[in-house]
Amino acid sequence: MQNSVERGADDERGRAAGAEPKYLVKTVARAAELLEVLAAGGPGAGLSVTEVAQRSGVSKSAAFGLLQTLRHYGLVADEGEGMNRRYRLGMSLARLGDRAQAQISLRDVARPLLRELTAATGMASRVAVPQEGQAVIVDQVDAGGGLRLDLRMGARELPHCTGIGKALLAALPEQEARELVARTGLPRRTSRTITDEATLFAHLSDVRATGYALDDEEDADGIFCIGSVVRDHRDRCVGAISITGLKLDLPGWRFRELGLQVRDFADRISQSLGHGNTPATSGGRTTATAGS
Repeated sequence: MQNSVERGADDERGRAAGAEPKYLVKTVARAAELLEVLAAGGPGAGLSVTEVAQRSGVSKSAAFGLLQTLRHYGLVADEGEGMNRRYRLGMSLARLGDRAQAQISLRDVARPLLRELTAATGMASRVAVPQEGQAVIVDQVDAGGGLRLDLRMGARELPHCTGIGKALLAALPEQEARELVARTGLPRRTSRTITDEATLFAHLSDVRATGYALDDEEDADGIFCIGSVVRDHRDRCVGAISITGLKLDLPGWRFRELGLQVRDFADRISQSLGHGNTPATSGGRTTATAGS
């Protein structure tokens, strides 16, 4: 049986594909669309009932009824009288947003997608949060089979030589990243570790451009890791995911292919956290706690 997080991921994929949910209460859907219309209005004097009706595609009387119902629950606020009345989002939404933030963790949201990522790539996957300049692993999914890599929960990944660590490092403002590198140093782990600061920061520019970071035997001989960051509804980097495997004789194009897969899964997790998330029904990624 699917848990609520898995069902939520399925619903998110359905919305991304343009499919209508199996159980859709149209009145509730219209109310949700109306809230999106008010949110798109931005700061200022709010919208009139006529403007709300036009932008949401419902009649003026239907828009008025929905607005008054949402106003009763504090989800919509109004000011003015008669033709001058204007509507905006209500402060109850802020309270609900705070509760959503408290109830959902990055680990809960990422877990079903990590399983899917491991199934798609055949490699172990992990999710980490930034802590004191390092990436701390908070969950992982093993690849199974005969080969098992020594990956530990709670392990701290160095920022300059691991895929997941470099992804988080690249997400920092450059000055913060330089201060972090000054504190942690660039210790050599293998013959391929980047130990020159100028080379590292040129590499981080490439990470930002591609959306994923590759550790090509830089932390351990024969092992590669690819990481990509996860962002919340405020565009804050709240963590990163990665896959890890044996390098063997993998061609260069395969690393890019895997990197794009990791990036896409990171984007899906970000969307589940509200990053750039606009419901398909309105025509158009709740933040997570870092940990359990």
